Amino acid sequence: MLSSSPKVTLPVLPEIIDGLPNISGWEKEVNLVVSRNEPVFLPTTNLRLEDISAGFAIALHMHQPTIPAGSNGEFQSNLQYMFEHPQEGDNHNAEPFAYCYSRMGDFIPELVANGCNPRVMLDYSGNLLWGLGQMGRGDILDNLKRITIDPTYQPYVEWLGTMWSHAVVPSTPIPDIKLHIQAWQHYFAAIFGWDALARVKGFSPPEMHLPNHPDTFFEFVKALKECGYKWLMVQEHSVESLTGQSLQYKHLPHRLVARNSKGETLSITALIKTQGSDTKLVGQMQPYYEAKTLSRQQLGKISVPPIVTQIGDGENGGVMMNEFPSAFKKAWYEMSGTGTVGMTGTEYLELIEAAGCTPDDYPTCQPIGQHQIWERVADNYTPEAVANAIEELKQTNSNFHMDGASWTNNLSWVKGYENVLTPMNQLSALFHQKVEMKEGVTQESRYREALMNNLLLQTSCFRYWGQGVWTDYAREIYRRGEASLKSNF
Repeated sequence: MLSSSPKVTLPVLPEIIDGLPNISGWEKEVNLVVSRNEPVFLPTTNLRLEDISAGFAIALHMHQPTIPAGSNGEFQSNLQYMFEHPQEGDNHNAEPFAYCYSRMGDFIPELVANGCNPRVMLDYSGNLLWGLGQMGRGDILDNLKRITIDPTYQPYVEWLGTMWSHAVVPSTPIPDIKLHIQAWQHYFAAIFGWDALARVKGFSPPEMHLPNHPDTFFEFVKALKECGYKWLMVQEHSVESLTGQSLQYKHLPHRLVARNSKGETLSITALIKTQGSDTKLVGQMQPYYEAKTLSRQQLGKISVPPIVTQIGDGENGGVMMNEFPSAFKKAWYEMSGTGTVGMTGTEYLELIEAAGCTPDDYPTCQPIGQHQIWERVADNYTPEAVANAIEELKQTNSNFHMDGASWTNNLSWVKGYENVLTPMNQLSALFHQKVEMKEGVTQESRYREALMNNLLLQTSCFRYWGQGVWTDYAREIYRRGEASLKSNF
């Protein structure tokens, strides 16, 4: 077990407290664990950088929203609802979905036992993990624990952090961004333990939705760094060079620069997710086959293998359900430990940095559209100058917006959803108005309930499926959240 010093042992965290998911209360301990800087994969990797011509990294994104749809209106996982209402839509796929959440716990041990060298990155929303526990699906969680906790399989699997309830960052109230990140870390540590949390160094934003408003993006990067994250996965077309061009070196890590309206800057390493969101890219192992066409590139003074990075839904659609298992296994049986290899994101970064690369060597990028802002602002960094530049650009360019960019361009999480966004922002404001952040309050059940309602209302699903039952769910969560805050604080 991790300890902060020889005299201090970290507590074993409960998953559920007073019927609520453990998403707060141990902020100091979480910060202590995630702030550790020792290498994660370097001590155990069986890859040698000099033997690799190109690499690829694949991530599987998994999520089910929490909805107020139990028999008496209780919160439950949408997966549970699917099991209970098999005649609706594609709910007959509930068990195949459940198996998809579990199957990496079978695939990785099988491949390792057969002499293969597999790699996978896993991105599970916090409320999916909570929902699996609510449903009594310990079988799924135990399968995931096997490849997360057992040292035999740790070198092959990387977990990515995310927002606890799958909130898209650009439209999340800024004060809540860090709360989502920390809530996920709390719940992950409660399920998988402190050692597992210490190994989570990459972040996967829901829907690959990257903020491009300077202040929102700056606060996002600031929160990531404060929460111990070393790198972020970003969609290729959601970023641009510092001169406003498309990326030239999309298979190399980038230094993603955040500048706010006061001119303050931060940066974080980014791995570039290429192409679109089609699950066929992961389902048919396209990153592997693309990597086979690539060769080493120069990064600073070091020759490094490029890396093809891709993420897709791990359960959604026929390709992922039916074609992915055989394609995944076939690729690993084909590979040796040299030439084209699979890697995890942190493993790749640790290998190239051990060879002498530093983030200062990486090509730079920034969120899409920011070059136009900084051109107008020049060196006059003030909130007013940035706001004026944004307004001018909106007036002169109908395509310019500050809604961020995600892995799909044909959907908006803002337009047409004022009836969700307005209550969402109102509940967040009420939460921060009512809750006095004094010592110990985050361990109180009334705080945890208020936080849970606030974060759940920000789930992207309530702004994805159009008006109807999903926006009704949002209104009900708002009602409960408001009532809880007014009666408990």
